[in-house]
Amino acid sequence: MKAWKTLAAVLVTILMSGTARAGWYASVDAGEKEKEKKERVSEREADLYEQGEDAIDDEEWENAVRYFAKCAELQGKRADGALYWTAYALNKLGNKDGALQTIAALKKNYPKSDWIDDADALSVEVKERRGVTVNPSDVDDEDVKLMAIHSLMNTDPERAFPLLEKILKGKASKNIKEGAMFVLSQSPSQKARELMASLAKGTGSPQLQELAVHYLGVAGGERNRQLLLEAYNASKSRSVKEEVLNALMVSGDRVRILNAAKTEPDSDLREEAIRLLGVMGARNDLAAMWATESSPGAREAIIDAMFVAGDVEHIGEIAKNDKSVDVRGEAIRKLGLMGKKTAPALLSFYQNDPNPDIKEAVIDALFVQNNARALIDLSKQEKNKSLKREILQKLSVMGNKEAIDYMLEILNED
Repeated sequence: MKAWKTLAAVLVTILMSGTARAGWYASVDAGEKEKEKKERVSEREADLYEQGEDAIDDEEWENAVRYFAKCAELQGKRADGALYWTAYALNKLGNKDGALQTIAALKKNYPKSDWIDDADALSVEVKERRGVTVNPSDVDDEDVKLMAIHSLMNTDPERAFPLLEKILKGKASKNIKEGAMFVLSQSPSQKARELMASLAKGTGSPQLQELAVHYLGVAGGERNRQLLLEAYNASKSRSVKEEVLNALMVSGDRVRILNAAKTEPDSDLREEAIRLLGVMGARNDLAAMWATESSPGAREAIIDAMFVAGDVEHIGEIAKNDKSVDVRGEAIRKLGLMGKKTAPALLSFYQNDPNPDIKEAVIDALFVQNNARALIDLSKQEKNKSLKREILQKLSVMGNKEAIDYMLEILNED
């Protein structure tokens, strides 16, 4: 009897194990099917999204709406992006209400989506096209606020102006103030001009003055250049005057920069103006100033400016003809920084100027050019031991194959 009971227990165990296994297999099968289903949905979503993007690129707005709407219905990983592009395409089709409703659905269903900022910006565009003015004060996102400011200035400048003034003089972020200042600088209205002039002259905070000066330069035009000149003359601050000079340079006002370079009583500001002429490529103006300039600081600034302007010709003339050894040496070193095209002139100075300081300046200039060939030729010809030692010292640290071969050649001679 015990044997039979034992056998029965074993059979029950086997049967139960079989049932469990069957359940396990069923569970695994269901899991695999669910996984396959998700993969199919993901592939379908990716295909629809890609087709929608192609339609956007081809400006096929109806197809774009169809593909992206179907993609959004799958509620997958790209549903929020699909909703945005659906709204975008609907706006292109002129369906403003549909676009706004889709944006609302995106913000409701996916409030943390990375597409929210883009959707807000699109919403402003849609509303403006419908003739609904968006008040920048009602917008939280800074980029969207800037868009609203710009749009309002174009559509209703009288209403926009006090809002801009409030933003500029209020506690808005620097980013918002920069955007507002840019919009203000682009406006042709008399009120905008008066406010920009007032801020540039320092009636607001130093930060606003700096912004006003900068954006007047960016905007350019004779009107804004005149405002900058007025701000320059009205200010007693060297830093503000420097900002104005830079703004004039940005605006391309060579005439006013040149006037400051010639007449500014503050030597530092005058030298700054001279260097800005170099940035502007005013080679002839700089050469003319050199002919009459006696101030050492201004002369140094002129050489710097010529260098920035890439004026090999006039720097070469200074290196050849100036009476001061120090000035000639500085000009030679600048030529060295201007590339190997200056090597023939440098070698000519070395051969024709007996001053050892000038020869050392040429050696330095050729070294900066990594011009081993020219230094080797000088080394072979040089009889002065001190100068030859200087040349060899430069060659020894150049890491140039030609220089290394020459140094080995000298070693083998010993």
